[in-house]
Parts: sequence; structure tokens; C-alpha cells
Amino acid sequence: MIEDNIIDKERNERTVLVGLVTKNVNEAKVNEYLDELDFLARTAGAEPEKRFVQKLEYPNPRTYVGTGKLQEIRDYVEGNDIGLIIFDDDLSPKQVSNIERELKIKILDRTSLILDIFAKRAQTATARTQVELAQYQYLLPRLTRMWTHLERQRGGIGMRGPGETQIETDRRIILDKISKLKAELKDIDRQKSIQRKNRGKLTRVALVGYTNVGKSTIMNLLSKSDVFAENKLFATLDTTVRKVTIENLPFLLTDTVGFIRKLPHHLVDSFKSTLDEVREADLLVHVVDVSHPGFEDQIEVVNKTLADICGNVEKPVIMVFNKIDAFTYVEKDPDDLTPATRENIPLSEFEKTWMARMDNNCVFMSAKEHINVEALKEILYLKAREIHAERFPYNDFLYQKYDEE
Repeated sequence: MIEDNIIDKERNERTVLVGLVTKNVNEAKVNEYLDELDFLARTAGAEPEKRFVQKLEYPNPRTYVGTGKLQEIRDYVEGNDIGLIIFDDDLSPKQVSNIERELKIKILDRTSLILDIFAKRAQTATARTQVELAQYQYLLPRLTRMWTHLERQRGGIGMRGPGETQIETDRRIILDKISKLKAELKDIDRQKSIQRKNRGKLTRVALVGYTNVGKSTIMNLLSKSDVFAENKLFATLDTTVRKVTIENLPFLLTDTVGFIRKLPHHLVDSFKSTLDEVREADLLVHVVDVSHPGFEDQIEVVNKTLADICGNVEKPVIMVFNKIDAFTYVEKDPDDLTPATRENIPLSEFEKTWMARMDNNCVFMSAKEHINVEALKEILYLKAREIHAERFPYNDFLYQKYDEE
């Protein structure tokens, strides 16, 4: 994997965050996005100290923000021992080069930050290969601003053509590495496919959702396993499959990598073998952090990502609204005639709305506090049994007798 210590974890690097209010993104959304960027930065080991937000119709093609805002950022950086600036959007190679030249400081965009977190989280050979491929695909178009000297690990004889520049050599080396990693992932895909076939015809259930919504905690509750769970983004990168039995019905439960808005497409492509578990699942359990003020936007992000993964194939979905123990609201003043918002609607109102919308295929629970776990097990049992009955009609007759007894 690319060893590039983008963020110095030992120093907890002091950082500033930068976002834009545009005609397509209002100030409230930008603040929500920067809250998430703050969480991403802290997950990576940085310490955000200040946020800079500017209103522009569209990003400055040269420096992302305007000249005046750039000067304001420079003054703050120079006076406060800041070692890193993180931008909430993807920056072009030209923008990064211009900003670094103006500010003389390390610059990251949202994609490079997420890639750094994935690189540090990857534990298995499969995850490391997937992340490394995404890193090189991200790096390739940015070589014009970098002096990478990727040739250091290899002998130079026969590697450089007549008049070939260092940048051309580096580009060729990266293309070779990308080709090699893609070949490795093809082998991994074949192995994963064989593993899935060897699992037989058991019903497959996949946990999906935005990052840090509690999928791994739910996995541990249902399977009595010890899948790594932590209050940080992307705690799970590697797919975990466990056999779960509820009542008299066995099925396979899969914990998958969490999604996030603006998820780098290189990562989606690289994690194809991991996401195949979602594509081949019989039933999806969409876990939602109902305590998050923007949970409905997160639902939309996950649904769009699932559409990219599964195409037009529709799968049955159970919505699990997790973290009800953290749900808070402020009661609305009766004289306030403005439309109700997430902040002043009680949980009971959300439950009624979503129960009707999902035809009762949803559960409100707290995995952390073990609230309504049995309700989740019951709906999982019923849905998994429906799928099982279609494959094994005789077995369903036996289950009915078992239930009557």
C-alpha cells in the first residue's frame, strides 16, 4: 500500500476545514457536511481547529475559494501553527497545486482523506489490495503536481526510455501497479464467488447503511460474535459473514462496509468483490442512525449507492432505525406556524410515518441499549422464512407444524 502518512497521527495535526455555500448547497447543508468532515478528520487523527465557509455561485476553478478568503485562510494558518487544510469537495490537480503554492501548506480534499482512513483501517490482504488500487487510481491524474520517485524500490536499468522524464516513468510504474492490482482483485473475485456458492442455498441477509450507524453492533447482537465495532467512521472494511439462527430458521448474515456521501468512485469500483455480497443478498437490512439530524439524506445516499451496486434488481428491505436512545427533539411552540422539522417532531411521529411508508417493514431500536432487539429478530425471522419457503416448500410445512406445537 502507498505509505504516505498523509496525516501525522503522532502529532494529532492541527487542521482547518474549508467548505462552500453554492447555489446548489445551502448554509445548513454545508455545516452538516463540515460536521461530517470534522468527524472524518478526527477519525484520521487530525485536530480540526477552525472552519472557513464562503458563499460562491460555483467553486473558483483556480483556487476553489476566492482570493480574499484564501488570504484570510493564509493569515490564520501562519498565526496558529496549522499543518493541514482539508477541503470538503474534490479538488482538481490544478486547484491543489495553486492552493499549495499560495498557502505553502499540505492540502487534502475529501477523497484523499477518505482514502487515507481506508488505508489505515484495512486489515486483511483483500482490503489492502482494494484500497491500494483506489489510491493509485486517484494518484494517477495528479502526478503533474507531485515528484513521487516511485522508482526508488526498483532498479533503473532498462526501465527508462530515451528522453523519458521522471513524470512519465512514474506514470508507467503506476499503470503497471494498477494492472497488477486489478489482476489480483480478479483472483479475489473468483475466490469469493466460489465461497458464496459453497454456502449452499441458505437465505442471505446483508446489513447495509451509512457509516457509523451501528451495523457491526447489530451484527454482534444477532450472531453473538465479536465483530469490531467503534464510534468512528469506516470501522468495518472487510465483509464478515456469520450463520445466525432465529427460532428454528438458519440464515447467513453479512456485515458490509458503510457508505458515505461523495464516496470516491474508485473505492466503489475497488470494493466490487466486497459489495458483491450486497448484490447477491436475498434480503437487505438498511440500518439508519435515527438520532442524526440528516438521517433522511443519509438514507437517500445509501439508496443511490445500492442502485449503483444492484442495478435495477429490487430486493426486499427491512428498515432498522437504530440509536433511538440518542434521539432528541424540542417540543414545538403551539403558536409557531412554520412547518415542523426533524428537530421538533417526537420519535412517535416518525414511527407512525415510517411504519405506514414501509408497510410495517421497519423497526425502531437501540442496539447499544438492547431496546427492541426481539422486534428486530421477529421481523427478520418472518422475512427470512418467506424467502426460505419459496426455495423449500416442504420445509415451510414442517416449520408450520413446529410453530403449532
